[in-house]
Amino acid sequence: MRKRNHEGAPARPRLLVLVDESNIGSSVRTAGRGLDWLKLRDFLAGPATGRDLIEMVVYAGLPPAMATWQEERDKKNKFVQWLRTNGFMVVTKDGSPAEEGRYKANVDVMMAIDALELSVEMRPDVVILVTGDADFAYLVTKLRRRGIRVEVASVAPNLGNMLRAAASEVIDLAELFRTFEMKNVQDSATPVAREPQPSVSPRHSQRRRRPRFAQRKVDVGADQPR
Repeated sequence: MRKRNHEGAPARPRLLVLVDESNIGSSVRTAGRGLDWLKLRDFLAGPATGRDLIEMVVYAGLPPAMATWQEERDKKNKFVQWLRTNGFMVVTKDGSPAEEGRYKANVDVMMAIDALELSVEMRPDVVILVTGDADFAYLVTKLRRRGIRVEVASVAPNLGNMLRAAASEVIDLAELFRTFEMKNVQDSATPVAREPQPSVSPRHSQRRRRPRFAQRKVDVGADQPR
């Protein structure tokens, strides 16, 4: 039975959004854009969606805590602070050096454990996983077995088939990405600062029986100067 508020009207679904920052960042860089975090939040959880956002949690890997990585680490920490200042909850993990001057900081396990714990503590009606990683397919199944609607937000080229099949619905972010500012690949992790924009057109006016991609019309205002 649908929950109702104290006035007897149907309650708005409670929404929890979990973001794999590395995965979504890679998708945006491939598109040659800078990730506008405020637009992303508004698209997934803004007033036009008809849902009440509980939290939007971003899982981010940090460069190793080593002298050779200090500059990159300081830059990433500034980005993390920007997210927190703008109302995002951020969970970080220290990375470790990898081959070819790169580092790895896999947050998948942290994100999966939190998804299960927060589903018990916060009791969301809907969980949106912003990732295309097929490793999250089993997590989606576990959440749905708890009666939670699970939506996956990604772009088609980065979405694993198992994750697509497991989700209650798939949200295609490709059209939203095209509204993001073109950006140098090296700077694409830097948040795009802007004033709040008009809400996007409601995404949930038409429900689909099976997860699939479809063109979504995005109605956003013009970007403000940074």
